[in-house]
Amino acid sequence: MAITTVPDTSRKPGRPPSPYSAGPQRTSLGRKVRDNLTGHAFLIGAVLCFVVFSWYPMIRGIVMSFQRTRRGETTWVGWDNYSRIIADPSFWTAWQNTLYFTVLALALGYVVPFFVAIVLNEFRHAKGYLRILVYLPVMLPPASALFLFKFYAYDPSEAGLFNAILKALHLPTSQWMQSPEMTMPAMVVASTWMNMGGAVLIYLASLQNIPGELYEAAELDGAGIWRRIVHVTIPQTRLILALLAMLQIVATMQLFIEPLILANGAGAEDSATSVAYLIYQHGFFQNDLNGAAALGVIMLVVLAGFSAVYVRLTAKQD
Repeated sequence: MAITTVPDTSRKPGRPPSPYSAGPQRTSLGRKVRDNLTGHAFLIGAVLCFVVFSWYPMIRGIVMSFQRTRRGETTWVGWDNYSRIIADPSFWTAWQNTLYFTVLALALGYVVPFFVAIVLNEFRHAKGYLRILVYLPVMLPPASALFLFKFYAYDPSEAGLFNAILKALHLPTSQWMQSPEMTMPAMVVASTWMNMGGAVLIYLASLQNIPGELYEAAELDGAGIWRRIVHVTIPQTRLILALLAMLQIVATMQLFIEPLILANGAGAEDSATSVAYLIYQHGFFQNDLNGAAALGVIMLVVLAGFSAVYVRLTAKQD
């Protein structure tokens, strides 16, 4: 008796399914999940650092600026802390000193590193040693460098380095940090010496990306060194110059360690009191954490406003 098989008509015609067809899909999906989990695992550390050390203190400071804490009891006082801080005469003195330092730092600490980079870029030999020499002050702890200036360079006696140089040149000596007129310029010189190494290296990297054909064309047109800088170097490094200008303004507005060490805080006749040092005074000397928080929020708003205006202006120029 012949056995006949009846074909299965329930299966749709077409390519027969493979028992291994779902395997690669599951493997690809699993690989994507594992890759994403690995990326998020690496990212979560940075996010936690920002949350714990940046975002939470910022939000907490804003909240504290609207509160008042007395004997362990916290109450909401609205804008009272802000009005009290603004009415303090030292508030306006601190802002005046901070803005003065920022202007001097831009005039010296912004221009000098750029021209030092231009000079170093012209050297054909020993470039590595010169870069190390320029960057060496950045590697020193800021406190150590400032104490070096305070007790050696800015010694008001004739034994001080700068006074010895002035005396050798038959020029009048200075009291430096004990003089209200010289306190701020002296701090700018020390700050520039400590921090210009990083800016010099950034400028050097930018200068080396400028095509040499542009300088050759300028020389054929009879352009001297100054005209080459104005018409070739500065336009080609415009974005780097603008970025470092904003970063330097934001950094110099947070002036703190220079007056703390060089001028013992306020300086002669409050000539060194900065906004950041005033925050330190309110928080740690006057035990006024709410006033310090209000002053910090004011600085945050000023710097954020400046950054927003800067970004808008540079976007229009681009």
